[in-house]
Amino acid sequence: MSDAAPVIEVQGLTKRFGKFTAVDDVSFTIHRGEIFGILGPNGSGKTTTIRMLCGLMTPSAGRASVAGADVGTQPDQVKARIGYMSQAFGLYRDLTVDENLEFYAGVYGLGRDSGRIAWAKQAMRLGEIGDRLAGVMSGGQKQRLALASAMMHEPQVVFLDEPTAGVDPAARRMFWEIIRERAAEGTTMIVTTHYMDEAERFDRLAFLTRGHLKAVGTPTEVKQAFGGGTLEDIFVSLQDAEA
Repeated sequence: MSDAAPVIEVQGLTKRFGKFTAVDDVSFTIHRGEIFGILGPNGSGKTTTIRMLCGLMTPSAGRASVAGADVGTQPDQVKARIGYMSQAFGLYRDLTVDENLEFYAGVYGLGRDSGRIAWAKQAMRLGEIGDRLAGVMSGGQKQRLALASAMMHEPQVVFLDEPTAGVDPAARRMFWEIIRERAAEGTTMIVTTHYMDEAERFDRLAFLTRGHLKAVGTPTEVKQAFGGGTLEDIFVSLQDAEA
């Protein structure tokens, strides 16, 4: 990737809850325009790691910077520079696509004439359904609307939590086309997924287990670090080890 300074830099990141260490001395870097996966079984520490990177949780030790802001000392600046798309559909079901986009443009202080609503509809393949109620859309359409809302303010980094859970294969393929396009424009995408076939699409990824970073690199490098096999094999073996 680029030789430029990392967009995200994580050094010795640690989070303790009393005597329990949820994330233990994790370090990695992510560059502009990368599609980076943070993977691991339930309880592996990935959710805690992401919450710290989003400025929602203060590290117990170590440090991390996201888009030039320190997550421990500048959490509000971090939040202003990122987008977040949760697994749960969080938009207004009784509003249309256009009304949802107008609402989020207002939240971010963008006028209707800013161009961002038009951009969102074009970029997310929503142009033909602007008057459709969000509550009656397909799963894939809802996910694209959610991503449009998360990117309305042109964030440098977008976190996507299980973005294609529950959508059909065709919708998953379209969503990944959109993610790749946004990354090509320079937006850094941080993704969690349980679909290991999707994980093969990442530029790089980090595998966590029991709070420890087990491997980081391209999908090929990670598979080599575990002695071969598929990402699915690795995920299952880590899941079994934590059971």
